[in-house]
Amino acid sequence: MKLRTWLAIVAIGLFVGKVMLVSQVSYNSYFEQKSLRVDFALSGDAHQQHAALQQLREEPVWGGPVKNLIDPFEYGGYLVKLYDRSTRTLLYSRGFNTLFEEWRTTDGAQHETQSWTNSIVLPFPKQPVIFELLAREYADNQFYSLWQMEIDPASIFIDKSPLKRLKKDSLQYRGDPAGKIDLVFLSEGYTAAEMDKFNADARRFTEALFQTEPFSAYRNNFNVWAVDLASEESGVDRSGEGIFRNTALNAGFYTFGLDRYMTTPDMKSIRDAVWDVPCDAIFILVNSPVYGGGGMYNFYAIGTADNERTIHVFVHEFGHSFAGLADEYFNADVAYDNFYNLETEPWEPNITTLVNFESKWKDMLPADTPIPTPVDANEPRKLGVFEGGGYVSKGIYRPMNHCTMRSNPPFCPVCQHAIVRMIDYLSDR
Repeated sequence: MKLRTWLAIVAIGLFVGKVMLVSQVSYNSYFEQKSLRVDFALSGDAHQQHAALQQLREEPVWGGPVKNLIDPFEYGGYLVKLYDRSTRTLLYSRGFNTLFEEWRTTDGAQHETQSWTNSIVLPFPKQPVIFELLAREYADNQFYSLWQMEIDPASIFIDKSPLKRLKKDSLQYRGDPAGKIDLVFLSEGYTAAEMDKFNADARRFTEALFQTEPFSAYRNNFNVWAVDLASEESGVDRSGEGIFRNTALNAGFYTFGLDRYMTTPDMKSIRDAVWDVPCDAIFILVNSPVYGGGGMYNFYAIGTADNERTIHVFVHEFGHSFAGLADEYFNADVAYDNFYNLETEPWEPNITTLVNFESKWKDMLPADTPIPTPVDANEPRKLGVFEGGGYVSKGIYRPMNHCTMRSNPPFCPVCQHAIVRMIDYLSDR
């Protein structure tokens, strides 16, 4: 029997057009202008999982929103919540994805147990709080309580030691981080002698992002930073080809055996690098010409700097990590087994099983749109309900035949709408 959360407090959120209506608390009443970092382990296999604390850290900067503290989306495979200990008031929530949840859907998770380190950053509470981690269950696509603990901000066991301060460059500054979205480019596989190249690459990527709709219309909502994290060697691991490099973040291709899938499981090193930087979104820029990348919602996105399709990969993976967009392709090899339950509605905003299509883009379609929608080569930008997406050809549907999240840019109107909603949530325009 699954244990449902004992904290019967619900945050109610809805969107009307681009305006978000949600019950929020006052940031200054409950939080300091700094961060509480929670490093924790997720362990288990395909059938069960557990969570355990590794460390708590106090860090000097809070880069997240101060007006919108309660997450109205509840995207992701996990959801973190903070409650005031004395009143049980919900103070903060945010969804996210991890590599561990992806690993649990692979063949290997059927017969072995693993433990993966994760790290999340929360606003630092003024008074004792209850921390709760919820995990989404495949069977019904709902969140269930996985782990709870009390956190006293005055505890002597919260690490307050300073970490190494890395050089950081402001590539674009549009205002107070409390009201802006702070995008951080973090270098991987660049040696100390290659930092000029990293900064040039980060500036090139910045301009590419803001030439892409809908980001181009919201450029003033973003601050952009480049953090110089030097590696001992250039490049990145390509384990399937016997290539290994000594790099700062331990990134590599062949995640779950896929040659193009590049990630790093080393969340502690990522967080150590940005500990004193305002940070809403992280893109790990890898010094390599090889095609590939990856992205996890509200964790990080990663891609290489010098492939001919570099910019497309960057924007695609940023769509995952920033806005929770799903892959819309269905004809490529992946390592996942039964990643989506076709009897439930997926949480991602740009795919549907039609179980609850009313919650997706149904209201954006002309009334006479056939469902499913046949592909019409004469109308490549037609909005509809096209079968195929989320790695499977049957039972999952995408909004447009081609979109940045399947193959070619631009983002379709449904993906653009989801991105704008996230921009509105994270920034104070």
